[in-house]
Amino acid sequence: MKKLLVLAVMMLSAMTASAQQEVGTWSVTPKVGINLAKVTDANDASMQVGLVAGADVNYQIAEKFAVSAGVFYSMQGAKQKYREGGISFDEKVKLDYINIPILAQFYVVPGLALKAGIQPAFNVKHKHKIESGGNSAETNIDHFKSFDFSIPLGVSYEFSNFVIDARYNLGLTKIVDVDGSSSKNSVIQFTVGYIIPFNN
Repeated sequence: MKKLLVLAVMMLSAMTASAQQEVGTWSVTPKVGINLAKVTDANDASMQVGLVAGADVNYQIAEKFAVSAGVFYSMQGAKQKYREGGISFDEKVKLDYINIPILAQFYVVPGLALKAGIQPAFNVKHKHKIESGGNSAETNIDHFKSFDFSIPLGVSYEFSNFVIDARYNLGLTKIVDVDGSSSKNSVIQFTVGYIIPFNN
């Protein structure tokens, strides 16, 4: 029994030691995950599931504080179902971005971090798609803005060089330049990554 207890403590200690990078070190973390995206002020719109993938570079400034910057390809937008004249339609707004999150990370306990920062982004796709009865039509969205800015807020947990990250990206800029429209991006994001330490 004592041997099992000692072994469990050793394993826990090893996980804790590898759960967070040492002060003064750099790491890169490739990540992949999903977005649950919406566009605000869109009537009856529901969340659209999309992929997100990229990598963060992290610098551990202090035991409880780190900063990171990343580049991610992010599939966002919204979707809506409606009926017209007895015919059902699926309407999708497909918005793809190159997101550049810059975050401060505060570790409340080893491995568990609260995150906040800024996220400039550049749109690379803005399509409007309607599907009905196996047919579809896709067009570009007019007057779409190429630049987006949001505030990412989240939490992550690191264990054995893996990291699970959950965050909410609060859009601050209008996505279209049209009078009377105030639609902005609203994205819940979940990713899994692997931390690769490196030194200068």
